[in-house]
Amino acid sequence: MADDILDRLEATIRTRKDAEALTSYTASLFFQGRHKIAQKLGEEAVETVIAACAGYDEGIVPEAADLLYHLLVLLADAGLTLDDVRTELARREGQTGHDEKAGRPLSFRPE
Repeated sequence: MADDILDRLEATIRTRKDAEALTSYTASLFFQGRHKIAQKLGEEAVETVIAACAGYDEGIVPEAADLLYHLLVLLADAGLTLDDVRTELARREGQTGHDEKAGRPLSFRPE
């Protein structure tokens, strides 16, 4: 098993993907589908922002943990991994944020 907590969490999430929805919260998210997973990710992002904007610094960490967890569930649902994210971050390394954004398409348009 991986040494990093995020790698271990990712592995645990993947084992729950095909579990019974009543047996775990993670399995229930997969059962409810991508829209529910994305909704929960958004809720956790908002809660993280609220804690930060309210100056509730001790509340940021637990909200950030929830945010990362739900992001990992979304990645697993999409068949993606932390390594995919690491590869993208490595691709961006050494670029300014302005240069990286300038190289992106103007907007995402689902087909």
